[in-house]
Amino acid sequence: MLAGGSHWRKSSSVECRRTTADPRPRSSYQSLVPFTAAYGFGARVVSRPVESSKAFEHVLVVGAGQMGGGIAQVVAASGRRVSLHDAAPGAVERGLEAMRKSLTKLAEKGGADPDEVLARVQPADDLVPADLMIEAVIESAPVKADVFRRADELFAPEAILASNTSSIPITTLGAATGRPERVIGMHFFNPVPVLKLVEVIRGLETAAETAQAIVQLARDLGKEPAEAQDFPGFVSNRILMPFINEAVYAVLEGVAEPEAIDTIAKLGFAHPIGPLALADLIGLDTCVAIMDVLHEGLGDPKYAPCPLLRQYVQAGRLGRKSGRGFYAY
Repeated sequence: MLAGGSHWRKSSSVECRRTTADPRPRSSYQSLVPFTAAYGFGARVVSRPVESSKAFEHVLVVGAGQMGGGIAQVVAASGRRVSLHDAAPGAVERGLEAMRKSLTKLAEKGGADPDEVLARVQPADDLVPADLMIEAVIESAPVKADVFRRADELFAPEAILASNTSSIPITTLGAATGRPERVIGMHFFNPVPVLKLVEVIRGLETAAETAQAIVQLARDLGKEPAEAQDFPGFVSNRILMPFINEAVYAVLEGVAEPEAIDTIAKLGFAHPIGPLALADLIGLDTCVAIMDVLHEGLGDPKYAPCPLLRQYVQAGRLGRKSGRGFYAY
């Protein structure tokens, strides 16, 4: 029985989901695998010491949702001036309120004064020029490319354009601009004020100087940068999303209830949160979007979103943000 109370029958299409041949040609990412393996490219934690600097005095954050708001918060807490823009009515106001709640909790543990941090965050009705843009809009390649295209026209030539995308190729976003050497991925993790990791992703034409500047900024924000190459899902979501997807298949196939699956992951694997509760936190629509990027980019049917995951999204069960996903909130 599923979280919603209905039974599912295990169909032959579910049974053979890993062995069905994919008619699509191998992707360009797949053709690069032997080259990257031979030359040792891949993710690496950046541990070399670099002197702290106060670069990027003014940062534009585009998108005021849970990720964009969290990014704006940590950037402002570092002493930098932040402009926060979101095209959705009321989104910036909701983001600022969420920031205040987060900062208040952190202040109780010795963190910065909430009013002092929030004074450095200014709402923006549209894109405004800055030293750095960090884009955190929905996980849609056309939407993100449009933001990058407009920012490229507005920003000074030396400005850097970064994306918080969790799966969309940075090379694609760079191609939407006239400065691909200054376009980079800066993937934060939710909740941004708490989790230390920032995945730094170089596109095909991203300059070494751009990567170095973003690595240093991550350190300035109190984060631990880890560099990865520009493959679909990068490192984090190429590992995490199939794990979540398989947990959803376990629900679909009646292997166990969501609570049991999450308990096994927490107590058996020492994970702080189970895969289904994590999917609800991320947003089931975001999980589907990332799996679609992995499926299309890598050309392997094992990355196709579980039908139940897609059905929940179609029903409006998006997780915490909608009040219901695999659990009710």
